[in-house]
Amino acid sequence: MAFSGFSDNTTPQPKRDLPRISGSEAVIRSFLAEGVETIFGYPGGAIIPVYDALYDYREQLNHILVRHEQCALHAAQGYARATGKTGVCIVTSGPGATNTVTGLADAMLDSTPVVLISGQVASSTLGTDAFQEINFIEITNSVTKWNCQVKRAEDIPEAIAKAFYIASSGRPGPVVVDITKDAQNGLLDFEYKPMKFIRSYIPHKEIDNDQILEAARLINLSRKPMALVGQGVILGGAEQELKEFLEKSGIPAAATLLGLSALPSDHPQYVGMLGMHGNYGPNIKNRDCDLLIAIGMRFDDRVTGDPSKFGINAKVIHLEIDPAEVNKLVYADVPVLGDVKKTLPMLTEKITKNEHSAWLDEFRVCANIEREDVIEPAIAPRGQLLRMGEVVDAVAKEFDDAILVTDVGQQQMFASRYFRFKRSRSIITSGGLGTMGFGLPAAIGAKIGAPERDVCLFVGDGGLQMTSQELGTIYQSQVGVKIVLMNNGYLGMVRQWQELFYNRRYSFTELTNPDFELLAKANRIPYRCVEHHEDLAEAIKQMHDTEGAFLLEVRVEKEENVFPMVPAGQPVHNIRLE
Repeated sequence: MAFSGFSDNTTPQPKRDLPRISGSEAVIRSFLAEGVETIFGYPGGAIIPVYDALYDYREQLNHILVRHEQCALHAAQGYARATGKTGVCIVTSGPGATNTVTGLADAMLDSTPVVLISGQVASSTLGTDAFQEINFIEITNSVTKWNCQVKRAEDIPEAIAKAFYIASSGRPGPVVVDITKDAQNGLLDFEYKPMKFIRSYIPHKEIDNDQILEAARLINLSRKPMALVGQGVILGGAEQELKEFLEKSGIPAAATLLGLSALPSDHPQYVGMLGMHGNYGPNIKNRDCDLLIAIGMRFDDRVTGDPSKFGINAKVIHLEIDPAEVNKLVYADVPVLGDVKKTLPMLTEKITKNEHSAWLDEFRVCANIEREDVIEPAIAPRGQLLRMGEVVDAVAKEFDDAILVTDVGQQQMFASRYFRFKRSRSIITSGGLGTMGFGLPAAIGAKIGAPERDVCLFVGDGGLQMTSQELGTIYQSQVGVKIVLMNNGYLGMVRQWQELFYNRRYSFTELTNPDFELLAKANRIPYRCVEHHEDLAEAIKQMHDTEGAFLLEVRVEKEENVFPMVPAGQPVHNIRLE
């Protein structure tokens, strides 16, 4: 949509002297007014005026020059998810803008707040197929929470204020502000007012107290309840509220992939990860539950399997901020709309204290079965070849309280299963879109956002090659990411499906890889390769003790599979241990 001013954010003010500046400088000053500290971007012709203005603000704003615009979005995602702040990107028009679409889609599906400023050709040439002109607003309609095009310098501050408000409020998501070159060059009397209200945009629904009471009634009557913890708890900053609810109710809690770390891994009521490659207990016990309490999660198909058989014997309470997610896949007997940071305490107040110790013991029996049949063989293999679970377990022991970043594939599932989390915002991974190549730039953003924490990236040989150019960004910007490259010579997750469901017909999943040592050397990044069990611990310690970035290549078993596994489309209680 084209942007035009609106009055929701303003009240009449007496006229006063305002600085007269360019639209491009207004972009930078607007960022500063929003508390932005870091920008990820890549310059080009249609955004040169903003970059020229940025030249004078290098002391106030840290600009990270990525090597590809898609990676600017992924880095901003990593930054946002590590910090809880809104990530910010700047790119040029045409291919610079279109290269960001995958990152926008990833942020949209994973509810990550990102503001993207894209340059655009001059408004007088819009619609003429001018050099590097593209209708970016139309392209991004389906992958943004909101977008707009600005053609006048005087509209820039309000458009950016609206962008930050929409991106970060309610259910977060990505926003695009497309600014024509003449708007960047034009002059305006600059005044910035952060947005606090937009008519017709209601980020938080009014909480229905009757639904709270009904949910509490079901919880108090339940004998075999289970809480399903999603990323909404983390996005809402409701980790403490979750603990108080669980500890009063005594209910076992499982987490979605993006909900991991909302609850510490060693919490006595935590029973594991839900879904396709989740833990045995929460999947197998799904059919025995009489009540499921979904907290800030959206019943993704990788969690539910066949949704018609998910929680088939259970009532469902759904605590959710986005009305569009309620009853979309799984019917909620009691929908509780609102921010879980507000609804959870209201629910906790109404429930009676309970323990459910016998019910929790059933999960422990399942955990023991999984440990014997799956976990011990994975983290302490008897064969000669290194295995991914063993590597993740060893890294987790050395890097206590690190942020885990993963790419997508087998290493993602192994890392999510065997890493350990002490505090929230400790896992950053691509959930809904499953974007290979996400890991490396997201790890850059995470480390810049949380420089005091170790950031460990697990990436496969396929995923690394999708965005390996960002090793140059690591060197130029001196980003201390620890990279664990799981090299099995395959597109591992696709190969696993080909093995299990396509009669081992390995169609174009075997990789002929480059020399990763030379790749690391070309980007001045310390490197080591490990192939044997006896060398693993010492190599990980070397990576830990090396200041700055490090690339540890681990050559692992070529045809290892991730288990447990729920075959696609089947009920989650049909989980396979082998």
